[in-house]
Amino acid sequence: MRNLRAAAACAVTLSLALATAACGGGSPTGGGSDDSPKTLTYWASNQGASVEVDKKVLQPELDKFEKQTGIKVELEVVPWSDLLNRILTATTSGQGPDVLNIGNTWSASLQATGALLPWDEKNFEKIGGRDRFVESALGSTGASGQDPAAVPLYSMAYALYYNKKILADAGVSRPPATWAELVEAGKKIAADGKQVLGAEGANPTENVHHVFVFAKQHGADFFTADGKPDFTNDNVVTAVKQYVDLMAKDKAIPVGNAEYAQNQSVSDFAKGKTAMLLWQSASANLKSQGMSEDAYGIAPVPVQSGTPGAGAQANSMVAGINLAVFKNTDNLSGATEFVKFMTSDAEQKILNQAYSSIPPVGAAQQDPAFNTPANAVLKDTLAKSAVALPQVADESQFETAVGTAVKELFADVAAGRPVTEASVKSALEKAQQQMPAK
Repeated sequence: MRNLRAAAACAVTLSLALATAACGGGSPTGGGSDDSPKTLTYWASNQGASVEVDKKVLQPELDKFEKQTGIKVELEVVPWSDLLNRILTATTSGQGPDVLNIGNTWSASLQATGALLPWDEKNFEKIGGRDRFVESALGSTGASGQDPAAVPLYSMAYALYYNKKILADAGVSRPPATWAELVEAGKKIAADGKQVLGAEGANPTENVHHVFVFAKQHGADFFTADGKPDFTNDNVVTAVKQYVDLMAKDKAIPVGNAEYAQNQSVSDFAKGKTAMLLWQSASANLKSQGMSEDAYGIAPVPVQSGTPGAGAQANSMVAGINLAVFKNTDNLSGATEFVKFMTSDAEQKILNQAYSSIPPVGAAQQDPAFNTPANAVLKDTLAKSAVALPQVADESQFETAVGTAVKELFADVAAGRPVTEASVKSALEKAQQQMPAK
């Protein structure tokens, strides 16, 4: 997942309020049919360095599907800044695509609208069975105890990307394994005239992904066991402050990154301006921007101490993209066939190689192409130290509210205003007040 608009919170609330009355797709009857057996509309998320890159990756595969089935797929690649709002508008208007990509962390929220086709055992059998997918990926497909709202398409994890030459020139012998080591390495890198760590302070989604991991490392959750928001507990405040302090106190994140949005920090890293980057499965993006794979290394995201693992040693959220079908599509059988095609072993290898992600389909994941050193770090993270974001109906509002709160705290740093425990708690309290009442 990447970027969201702050306005998404209002749209999500509206969609949930109307969930029983509306669902997306093209059928005015509100139920799936096969009135348009030869056409499908598909909203793909922007996975590559640009929309044009995605079109070049996807169109040959869609042409292949048409040749095999006779079904033409009309593709639209939707930027992350627009995708959630577009989906929510479709759920309330009843006018949307047949098939679409969703960020896996939105699964429970979109499931609650009632707009998406549930993937019960019968539907899973149509695409080869539920057991084809790895369990960690299925854990981010909807609320516990309910049939998934989507099926996994691409699996990703965060890693620490580091410029080998910049670190070596600064006398840093290995990538930092803890945040304290990163701060110390950053002092040497900064003294050598380079920027230390790229971030996207104006990108709410990137912000919330990072502070979620910091919270886990401090033994904290943003929600109580019964699903109520708990954004202002002491450990969450400590976690958010530690992340913002990478700019405010430690001077690791450049102040200018407070205004960075989608992909700007990746571009800086690719151009050799920044020594390190925290990103999801970035290799394909970096390659498309001209950075040689020999120029950088990939290491696990740092932890507070020790090595990554479960519990407080978590170092990534379970990132990824799911594939969903609007329940009232005009081509239900074709949409199901398309999902089967996109999650087939062969297509999973092609698509996940193109996006440097990991196939959530077990058989495809075993292909030698996914046993590179870079993929080894990502696969190990997904297997041992990644944690799914809360699979609650209000998850989308949580991402927007907390991610925007962190964005505003970074803006405070850029404006020269102090960031204190009190100001962090106040920002999180404001975010919590934006959540729907229970």
